[in-house]
Amino acid sequence: MAISAQDVNKLRQMTGAGMMDCKKSLEEANGDFEKAVELLRKKGQKVMASRADRDAREGAVFARVNADHTKAIIIELNCETDFVAKNADFIALGNSIADAVINTQPATLDDISKLTINGKSVSDLLVDNMGKIGEKLDVSKYETLSGSFVATYTHLGSRLAAAIAFDNANGVDLKEAGKELAIQIAAMNPLALDKEDIPKEIIDKELDIAMDQIRQEGKPENMVEKIAQGKLRKFFDENTLLNQSYLNDNSKTVSQYLKEINPKVRVIGMKRVQLGTK
Repeated sequence: MAISAQDVNKLRQMTGAGMMDCKKSLEEANGDFEKAVELLRKKGQKVMASRADRDAREGAVFARVNADHTKAIIIELNCETDFVAKNADFIALGNSIADAVINTQPATLDDISKLTINGKSVSDLLVDNMGKIGEKLDVSKYETLSGSFVATYTHLGSRLAAAIAFDNANGVDLKEAGKELAIQIAAMNPLALDKEDIPKEIIDKELDIAMDQIRQEGKPENMVEKIAQGKLRKFFDENTLLNQSYLNDNSKTVSQYLKEINPKVRVIGMKRVQLGTK
């Protein structure tokens, strides 16, 4: 049967699919819109299957904080190319998923696919958009953080986001400090909050590396352990948030900066998601 341009445009408005895809689907469905939508979805499923072995390493990260600043989430939505990552439809999809996640707080990454947005599951939305965009799409990371106050920072380009959580923050204005320290986490990528939080195997490895370097420098054996401990302290200072130099004032550590704001405030958690990294 003949398919009118008006029908093609109507289906395009309903689904967001390309004009030619809409025309072909309507022709195959003999003008049945419901069947045409299903055919378009099947096309999306075929895209997903045919690209299952493709790497989806491009994309964007999306951070959200709830209304009372007690919970934060970060998700990573992936695609195959940087071109698609900058596409307005892709960004809108990531924003809608992030909004749904902060509003519902799903327990796991797998649970995100079951969330409903405007009557459709996230899983179905990904399939629909794969049919429209022609690339593999996937929500690959999901981080959550809770505290008496939380803050987030998303770096320009949406390729990196960080979050920080505080305790004992009631009655303390931490909006500026929260943002600044989230920026610090994004920029400095600390391994842990404090030295006690770094796994023993990492400490042992750093100590072994330091001792080997010192021996290669020809230092006396009775001095090796002492010098290595000094190097380990420097490692802690550079790789734990509370002991790092505060980015906006290198004369003080992050811990000292927080004490100036309020000695009772504690940092109890941090998250950092960078596009394409584990």
